Amino acid sequence: MHYKIPLADPYINEEDVAAVAQAVKEKRLSQGKYVQTFEDAYARYFGTKYAVAVCSGTAALHTALAGLGVRLGDEVIVPSLTYISTANCVLYQGAKPVIADIDSKTYSINPDDVERRITAKTKAIIPVHFAGQTADMDAINEIAEAHNLKVVEDAAEAHGATYKGRKAGNLGDVGCFSFYPNKNMTTGEGGMITTNDEQLANRMRMIRSLGQDSRYHHVILGYSYRMTDIQAALGLVQLKRLDWVVKRKVEKAKFYQKRIEELFGNEVKTPYIASYSTHVYMLYPLRLKDKKTVEQVFATLEEKGVESRMAFPPLNLQPLYQKLFRCRPGQAPVAEEIFETILCIPLFPQLSRDQQEYVLFALKDGIEQTLKT
Repeated sequence: MHYKIPLADPYINEEDVAAVAQAVKEKRLSQGKYVQTFEDAYARYFGTKYAVAVCSGTAALHTALAGLGVRLGDEVIVPSLTYISTANCVLYQGAKPVIADIDSKTYSINPDDVERRITAKTKAIIPVHFAGQTADMDAINEIAEAHNLKVVEDAAEAHGATYKGRKAGNLGDVGCFSFYPNKNMTTGEGGMITTNDEQLANRMRMIRSLGQDSRYHHVILGYSYRMTDIQAALGLVQLKRLDWVVKRKVEKAKFYQKRIEELFGNEVKTPYIASYSTHVYMLYPLRLKDKKTVEQVFATLEEKGVESRMAFPPLNLQPLYQKLFRCRPGQAPVAEEIFETILCIPLFPQLSRDQQEYVLFALKDGIEQTLKT
């Protein structure tokens, strides 16, 4: 049997369709009552006092940094292994992203390297909860407190993950989420910011709506970052289902781990789970032997109809950051090694056991072909 298996597949059913249709029928097309209801429900779920909905995860990060007062001349520490939005949002504020290396097990930012990179210009730290597991937040928060820095969680991949029993998004000054279709819950496009600071929440609401504190009364620089009620209607249903999605993905991740250990032993490393965190597996990153193996397995999976994804290129290898800040190879050696040896395989709630076995068959074939060359 030959399958066509995507890397991710958003779980959408008739309840989602009905919710969106109802919003459209009511002509709730822009930001309105559905957005407010979604914000309230999101804050309750994540245990924060406030939530601010925006049009994307990138907009969430930018709005958070703007709300915290990051500006020209400031520095913000970011991990090298992340999607480029994490760093670009620092540039949007005229500040400089300072690239730190990552932990070799969790692939999240290394607190020791963060501390080494703090200067008098440092304003904030953005830990990224890579693939669905939280960063070491106690260590990050201790550093931030000692140096009077703000902590902005990039929780784009961590809906429902916990750190010592507390939800991601409620572990720093601000939490930022993405609702892109490959995430554990989606609104198509969209993002959310969580915080316990009322003044900051109010400021971020103004920023997302062109700096207005009332209609046509603009008091600060803002942007058109609003979420629509159509998206929020979908988000409400998706949020209600989030725990079920996470449970299903964890079950499938455990099956992968068991079978990969049986098939490959230590030749293929499955995701490491830190003692302080749960893992919600927005991605399922495997660690292979070397770059050659990754490239061969990627090609074999593609040939057999299985979508996979290599890791994000480290920020210090991105042409933009090499041009702007003279970043070069060797500045984040752990991230650079991980980048060359990670491959993410399909994982989503409706992935069947037969499909998982097919993915593993294709993975095995790819590895065996590497050994022949």
